[in-house]
Amino acid sequence: MKILVTVKQVPDTATQVKIAADGKTIDTTGITWIVSPYDEFAVEEALRIKEKRGQGEVVAVSLGPDRVKEVLRSCLAMGCDRAIHLNDPAWAAADTLATAKALAAAIKQEGPQLVLCGRQAIDDDMGAVAAQLAELLGWPCAYWIMEEAIDADAKSVRAARQVEGGLEVFDLPLPAVLAAQKGLNEPRYPTLKGIMGAKKKEIKDVKAADLGLTSESPQLSIVGLQALPPRPPGRIIAGDVPTAVKELVRALREDAKAI
Repeated sequence: MKILVTVKQVPDTATQVKIAADGKTIDTTGITWIVSPYDEFAVEEALRIKEKRGQGEVVAVSLGPDRVKEVLRSCLAMGCDRAIHLNDPAWAAADTLATAKALAAAIKQEGPQLVLCGRQAIDDDMGAVAAQLAELLGWPCAYWIMEEAIDADAKSVRAARQVEGGLEVFDLPLPAVLAAQKGLNEPRYPTLKGIMGAKKKEIKDVKAADLGLTSESPQLSIVGLQALPPRPPGRIIAGDVPTAVKELVRALREDAKAI
């Protein structure tokens, strides 16, 4: 069984993000780049499926500049068999739809039985690519997956997502696209053996022309970025408890307009 996992390189959550001089992008100076955490759940689940079935292939694919190879190496170190890097200036300004079109073209060439994605990337929080990808492929799609089980014949998958008070369960025919949620599993740490072995595994560079695609203008563009305003200082309400409670309620109602 071949499983393809889409991953995205994003700034580390501990990074202090600054807006670049153009006002439309972030300043990448000094940024530490990582695999988007939700994508790590997808990678881990793909590896577990392969291990449980005792056979198969897990392929990681990502779109972006040369530095994206770092996160693909991380996926290979976790246990992915090989990786595909969609790397072309034609995708420099790719929005979610252009990204999905490129990924869909690569998936059609690879012919996997299952595609796993993170529910969303933590940089732009769009959460759109998995659904767009499924639509372009004509495959069923399930989001926010916290459980999955593939039948013995690899013809269908049962997926479940958490809703208020329980789990919502779906049966989907394969091939399908699943978007992983936190709680699906606990991603493994790459071992030293895995890190060393990753250096020998293939990362295939793919251009737009290799997929039969041409450059197109994105339908979504960033007009500008703005930093969040500084958080106002906290306020300590003095006095005994009854007085403080009355003042707190008044402040929430009249000053903060919160109640």
